[in-house]
Amino acid sequence: MNTIPSTMTGVQLVGHGGPDKLVWNEAIPVPEPGQGQVLVKVLAAGVNNTDINTRIGWYSADVTGSTDEVEDEDIEAGGWGGGLDFPRIQGGDLCGEIVAHGPGITAPPIGAHVTCQTNQPIPTDDAPTRFHAIGSEFDGAFAEYCVVDEDQLYDVSKSPLTDIEIGAMPCAWGTAWNLISRSSVKAGERVFVTGASGGVGLAAVAIATHLGAKVTAQASVSKADAVRDAGAIEVIDRGEIPAEESFDVWIDVVGGSQWPAGIKALVPGGRLATSGAIAGPIVEADLRDIYLRDITIFGCSFQSLDTFSGLVELINRGAVRPLVSKTYPLKDIARAQKDFASKKYPGKLVLIP
Repeated sequence: MNTIPSTMTGVQLVGHGGPDKLVWNEAIPVPEPGQGQVLVKVLAAGVNNTDINTRIGWYSADVTGSTDEVEDEDIEAGGWGGGLDFPRIQGGDLCGEIVAHGPGITAPPIGAHVTCQTNQPIPTDDAPTRFHAIGSEFDGAFAEYCVVDEDQLYDVSKSPLTDIEIGAMPCAWGTAWNLISRSSVKAGERVFVTGASGGVGLAAVAIATHLGAKVTAQASVSKADAVRDAGAIEVIDRGEIPAEESFDVWIDVVGGSQWPAGIKALVPGGRLATSGAIAGPIVEADLRDIYLRDITIFGCSFQSLDTFSGLVELINRGAVRPLVSKTYPLKDIARAQKDFASKKYPGKLVLIP
């Protein structure tokens, strides 16, 4: 029988800015699950760009540069959904154990290990792609416990993957799965993945390879072996220009100045799926290279429950496995985010409460 304490340790974001805005608190009230909710004990939580972006306020329309160019600016609405309520417990990646049900909830059962997607769909007739993000619009996994809507959870109790591996997957692998699903990657197609050594990029390489695609990836030379291990048949260096009309699909989470070359690298009728802009959100492209060559562009943030369930099916079969380069105690979140931003590690970094 689990004994649930009245308070917990965790990290609270108290405003937009640098790592000093992440405050360790050893007396946060443990949340109580309401109607349709469950209380989850956090077992592992990955480090992601989206948590750093939210902390620094990068999602604000006032920010036009890359993520490493944002200073301590006066930003009021820098979260996914605009302004955040502070203090906020971030953490968009979750692997945890159900320890209590809210009223009317009986499943998944107490003790089940669960995960959920970061961008949780709550569509309406007027807004069919509406979602809210764990760790942004409501408290997330950077604490000992969090509350999640039962209908957003997936049971991963039978997965051969470890809790740490599962805790590395919802944001990066969910994003990659969505990019590949939206762009309809098929066996035999030639796929170009930029930012391939990061969490999303490495996941995209692995998933596209699992589906039978032929992947060319772009990554730094120091991480090329990890990218090849994920399945890439070719790795080109960062900044190297790919040959024109070489790929059926381009999976991009980088943005920045490479966009014109990436567009030209697609064959006529090619598809681009984008879900990130770490090198800068303001891009240039010749529209004639897009419309005269029938290029389709997918902006990918919303994903349905059915879409994410496809990734969960792979997790439960152990058909894919993330690369976790390092783990940290949750209290060391500032160091973990600094290491993440340095890009010296391929794959994922994970925090342990």
